[in-house]
Amino acid sequence: MGAVWGHGGAESGVSVVFVFWPLVYNAYLSLVEWDFIAPVKVFVGLENYREALRDPLFHQVLGNSLVFTVGTVAGTLVLGLLGALLLNQPLVLRQAARSVLFAPYILPGAAVAVVWVYIFDPTYGLIRLLLHPVGLASPNWLRDPRWAMLALILVYIWKHVGYTLVIFLAGLQAIPRDLYEAALIDGAGAWARFRFVTLPGLSPITFFLVVTGILSSFQAFDLIHVMTRGGPVNATNTLLYHLYEEGFVAFHAGRAGVVAVILFLLLLLVTVVQVRYGERRVHYA
Repeated sequence: MGAVWGHGGAESGVSVVFVFWPLVYNAYLSLVEWDFIAPVKVFVGLENYREALRDPLFHQVLGNSLVFTVGTVAGTLVLGLLGALLLNQPLVLRQAARSVLFAPYILPGAAVAVVWVYIFDPTYGLIRLLLHPVGLASPNWLRDPRWAMLALILVYIWKHVGYTLVIFLAGLQAIPRDLYEAALIDGAGAWARFRFVTLPGLSPITFFLVVTGILSSFQAFDLIHVMTRGGPVNATNTLLYHLYEEGFVAFHAGRAGVVAVILFLLLLLVTVVQVRYGERRVHYA
């Protein structure tokens, strides 16, 4: 019993040191003014929060984060489901296609970003070569505020859609065949089987992918840092990247702490929703 208690006490101590203490200390930093260098931290209370809520840049960052999250989550879900439905059929080289589509997910984000910087290049990039024969000019993807966010969303989807596809594919193969056979006997067409059998059967997996996709997109950093650095003119500046700029570029510990607290609360909200509603049973219409 003593050994067990000692082991549990050690784990609790590790949790306090590496999980809870950083959260508490970050909340404290959001209440002070500090440049990471001065020995004295000036307590300013909620002033950092008031400045953030009044700052137009912070509002833009929140909007960018929402656009990026909605675009990436919706894109990966739709394309992942379509790919899973296709690869669930008895096609030639199906296993090889799964491996190829999943490969980008395991590649380092920074390496992927470097490759796509060259692909998006309006002078020498691959996209320019594809558009030129049809008489279209390649936009300046990463330097034009109208295109930069779309470019990031496309690259993020390309990198993560393979993971979503594999998860959906596993869900499709877990749906009992008896349900499809019963639907066929009842005269259900392809769309009816998809609507009343496939979608309900995939609902727990879809919910899981939505939640994890939101958490992942809010924490995207490497693609943004390598491809756009939050620009042009903050068009791709998201909450996590704004935190980095405030803390490690401008050395405003208090403002960075505010962004971190808000980001933590948003992710906590998503997690609470998952815990509360993620165990619902699947009901077939």
